[in-house]
Amino acid sequence: MMVESISVNLDVVEALLFFWQSIKDRKKVSERFIYDVMAMQGLKDAYDDEFNQESVRGALSAITNREVYSGRNRKEGRFYSNNLWMLEDPNYTDRMVQLVKKLNLHSLVDKINATQTSGHFRELEVIFSPLHFEEYIIKNNKLIINFFAVRPSDTGEGVYIGEKEWLSFIEEKLIELIHKSDV
Repeated sequence: MMVESISVNLDVVEALLFFWQSIKDRKKVSERFIYDVMAMQGLKDAYDDEFNQESVRGALSAITNREVYSGRNRKEGRFYSNNLWMLEDPNYTDRMVQLVKKLNLHSLVDKINATQTSGHFRELEVIFSPLHFEEYIIKNNKLIINFFAVRPSDTGEGVYIGEKEWLSFIEEKLIELIHKSDV
């Protein structure tokens, strides 16, 4: 089975963009909204023993209520501090969001198909989601990329995830996803 399409999912980023803007404007964000964010696929697929729905609720509620939050572990603390970082520099946040919104991965379909012998997925999904430490997580046909790891170049040319140009990073991780499905 060959890959036919690669979609980009920004649902969690869009929801948290609303959250960050609301907090910046000193508006109260409802608990219902936070629960809706907790249930979004881009976060649910990243949950593990240390980072779960309660981690997201605790961090976002603390930000909403302007409370200090230390978290139960390093992942929770990083998620909280990364969200605060988005509030500190709205111009940088906007640059990150605009770059991700323009991302088109159609050019990677043939490259990925050329590397596989037998695939299990017709469709791949790249989800950008604000996370904690990991740059990416692979779950079934989904590549979940930590939105906080996206770095626009300081010179204005290029976008990076970690130290790697982002299209190369995404291609490499999608190939890893395909090969994991072959096992």
